[in-house]
Amino acid sequence: MVNADSKIKNISELARIAKKLRENGKRIVLCHGVFDLLHIGHIRYFNQAKSHGDVLIVTLTPDHYVDKGPDRPAFTEILRAEALASLGETDYVAINEWPTAEETLRAIRPHVYAKGDEFKDIDNDPLGKIGKEADVVREIGAELIFTSDIVYSSSNLINRYLNRNSEELDEYLKMFRKRYQLDEVLDHLERMQNLKVLIIGDTILDEYQIASTLGKSSKDPILALKYQSRELYAGGALAVANHVANFAGKVTLLTILGENERYEDFIRKKLDSKVRPHFFTRPKGPTTLKRRFIDSYSLNKVMEIYVMDDSPLPEHVEQEICSELDKIISEYDLVLAADFGHGLISPAVVDMLVKKAPYLAVNTQANAGNRGFNTIGKYSQMDFFSLAEHELRLETRDQINELRPLLIETGYRLKTQMCLVTQGSRGCSLYNPTSEFVRIPSFLSNVVDRVGAGDALFSIAAMSACMGLHEELVGFLGNIAGSLAVQIMGNDRAIDKQSMRKYITATMK
Repeated sequence: MVNADSKIKNISELARIAKKLRENGKRIVLCHGVFDLLHIGHIRYFNQAKSHGDVLIVTLTPDHYVDKGPDRPAFTEILRAEALASLGETDYVAINEWPTAEETLRAIRPHVYAKGDEFKDIDNDPLGKIGKEADVVREIGAELIFTSDIVYSSSNLINRYLNRNSEELDEYLKMFRKRYQLDEVLDHLERMQNLKVLIIGDTILDEYQIASTLGKSSKDPILALKYQSRELYAGGALAVANHVANFAGKVTLLTILGENERYEDFIRKKLDSKVRPHFFTRPKGPTTLKRRFIDSYSLNKVMEIYVMDDSPLPEHVEQEICSELDKIISEYDLVLAADFGHGLISPAVVDMLVKKAPYLAVNTQANAGNRGFNTIGKYSQMDFFSLAEHELRLETRDQINELRPLLIETGYRLKTQMCLVTQGSRGCSLYNPTSEFVRIPSFLSNVVDRVGAGDALFSIAAMSACMGLHEELVGFLGNIAGSLAVQIMGNDRAIDKQSMRKYITATMK
């Protein structure tokens, strides 16, 4: 009997083995997938696939590329590989090195690439990858086949029997699945491409100084750190623009950079190619940078330093911003004000946004750099706002009372069509004056970094609200964007449509 461990190889080893097998006249079949929960459907799939050749190779998606929703994969890549190797049908197993099978196909060059029957409709592939894999199959001269049998879903089985959701979230998702169809929800993401979005807000560069903790200094009462590495991320309005660009059709960004320490080349490189930026200049000041010192073991933030000039903009710069805004604002369906309180959005800019934006969505953030002076009340009205609970309580000067009346009162006073408040691990709440108050539980995520999660939620929720979606859908889509964002260090990458589709699909099965 073949030892299961001896079947597990890396991709390079498999490429060499496959070459020898072909030279010896053996017909190779390749199967690829996540295989998170091995079930009878997989076994039948492997049996049918192997009937098309002599040797069956199975490759699986590595943990860090599994993007199917909260707490996925349920089993690590090592455990999944061991389970696959223990089957009599498999001859070789490998953990893939890429998010999809395209490069794997080129390396192994099988005679047959086998997929399950549920992937047969390539033109209607919900994850957008089977078509690319089919192109590579043709490129290498292989055959693409689809097995036909009862279709089981690992996601469905995990959601039913192995999920770690709270009882509240389970009950909520049961009700949500009854009210909405998967195709309907996914269609809303596609319709976002019809939106023309203008983003105005502060540029923030997030610098992470990664260090190991040495302990207390022997001479001073301070924490000593040993430097390891440095990462620089495009945050603030830049991150919002990148999130929006992955969904909307037209995206323009108005923001301000410093005359000194400008970082413009870095910023242009990090902005999505779809974003059309217009950079204004703060005379003699730097581009706002927040330098955070991160403990490499826990990823906890030890300290942060703000590099910025928070003085009022010179009058001529303010006039330049208002003039450009006045010239282009009517061309857009939605204006997103990503207001971090660092000077770009002055009273004159606020006045123009309130008067002329076709649909105005606002996020004002309270942070150490604006000392709590940057509240949503600086805007006399808007169509949509998104705040964290502490920011809403800061606006209402109320730390004690129940959240619901505070949100309703603030939404009514600011004449909003819809307003949203995030509540951390308790999810989010939304209010629509013409409808109802809705609360949506938090989706579980592997939290890596909370920086930027609110920006991702705001970006997706604002577009959803502008499209006229029900507040429950606005909060659902926003919550998913936030759940994806906390799994990303800094703003290393933006939330994209495919990740959203995968998460929604896995959650609703």
